[in-house]
Amino acid sequence: MDLSGLKKKIEGLSAEEALGAFAEEFPGKIVFSTSFGWEDQVITHMIFKNDLPIRVFTLDTGRMFNETYHVWNRTIDRYKKPIEVYSPQAADVEKLMTEKGPYSFYESIENRKECCAIRKVEPLNRALKGQQCWITGIRGEQSANRTTMENPEWDAGHELVKYHPLFSWTLEEVKEYVRRFNIPYNPLHDKGFPSIGCQPCTRAVLEGEDFRAGRWWWEHASRKECGLHV
Repeated sequence: MDLSGLKKKIEGLSAEEALGAFAEEFPGKIVFSTSFGWEDQVITHMIFKNDLPIRVFTLDTGRMFNETYHVWNRTIDRYKKPIEVYSPQAADVEKLMTEKGPYSFYESIENRKECCAIRKVEPLNRALKGQQCWITGIRGEQSANRTTMENPEWDAGHELVKYHPLFSWTLEEVKEYVRRFNIPYNPLHDKGFPSIGCQPCTRAVLEGEDFRAGRWWWEHASRKECGLHV
């Protein structure tokens, strides 16, 4: 894949324009994954408002906050567009819960990654199968791991191009866009949750803490990825 050519094609374009360019580059083979956070709501708005031919999907782990389901429903009501759902394999969840109980992820990093693999990674693999481009809501300033990402980049694991249209945006720019277009957003953001995942694995961040400090807060910061973006 000629990433340099893609970078040149979107040079100088806005995030919205770049999404349109990627949709043209990968017709019928481009998807966007949303977890209904600030960034994802911005991208969803850009896709749905412009009727871009980009499929939107989400991973329902079964352990989300009620507030996340609420903003999900509000998003469907607002745009009248489908959001595809990928859930974990029931047999795998049943086996994990039977053998290790509902909170095994607190006991070790290995257990936590096992839970993420069942509830998030395997469903994602199904969602991305046969696709050529994956759009995400990643921003460079979200974590130390993410500042070094290329954009667009080649995802060797899924054998497709990943593009992060808001990569260079600041959090304030994201919030301003949400306000300007009155986009539905998760009310947990107003309660100290800048990054929202599964309910048992997410807490509010304290003043001065890193953006993703509330995710898997019992682990060392350098290890805080679930396997979706590696």
